[in-house]
Amino acid sequence: MGYVDLNMNLVDEIIEGALREDIGTGDLTSLSTIPAGATAEGFIYAKETGIVAGLPISERVFKILSEEIVFNARVTDGDRVSHGDILADVRGPARALLSGERVALNLLQRLSGIATRTAGLAGKVKDFPAVIVDTRKTTPGLRVLEKYAVRAGGGKNHRFGLYDGILIKDNHIKVAGGIKNAVDMARQNAPHSLKIEVEVEDLAGVREALAAGADIIMLDNMDYAAVEEAVRIIKGRAQVEVSGGVNEDTVAGYAAKGVDIISVGALTHSVKALDISLDLGEIKIKK
Repeated sequence: MGYVDLNMNLVDEIIEGALREDIGTGDLTSLSTIPAGATAEGFIYAKETGIVAGLPISERVFKILSEEIVFNARVTDGDRVSHGDILADVRGPARALLSGERVALNLLQRLSGIATRTAGLAGKVKDFPAVIVDTRKTTPGLRVLEKYAVRAGGGKNHRFGLYDGILIKDNHIKVAGGIKNAVDMARQNAPHSLKIEVEVEDLAGVREALAAGADIIMLDNMDYAAVEEAVRIIKGRAQVEVSGGVNEDTVAGYAAKGVDIISVGALTHSVKALDISLDLGEIKIKK
């Protein structure tokens, strides 16, 4: 993984904004208590088990503050770590390390939480063809990072934004005057290379979307029985996506019905951050 999967220009914009928000006109505590030439070294370590994501971002936080900081990752994004495992060691100007600590950890903890939950869901469907994907229910401004974390956890990305995919939802259908009209207009106006996805809420909608020529049919908040019948109706003539009501208890049941894609907004909109700390000097936690 690492930098290959990230647009670092966008990453730098995110980090610089976060640093401005946190440091403002200066880190008063560090400027008041730490001599200008002081150096320090320390460790970033996990305080619980999970999947790591965001080490290149954390490194970039420190590098933006001081190119003198050395960041040595001990693991790679996508690796599983346990309580007490060292993720990276850092050394360099103490003021810069302390000023960047919170931003670096906030991003690393959140992205690792996303990767951890993604890996848990992906593990539950590993025996089925279905893939776990994210949605646009991301933290404003952090989408590129959060979708990166989904990939680190073994999931895949749905569209990044409104600009790179067509997903006709209920409100589009209402304004367009029905599924057929919406799909027909999309075919006329969108690039021919784009797939057209239609969200439906019942089996009548499935039949309409299929007849209209949708490439992907999203089954929104349907129960197991309805999903099973929808898959039977579609018979491979379109990809089938399930969305809504998917969690650790239900995901395998949906995958078993033969769907192709399972989208989970909770991967990014309500995830628990992984507990990760940075200690300068000796590490405080013991395995």
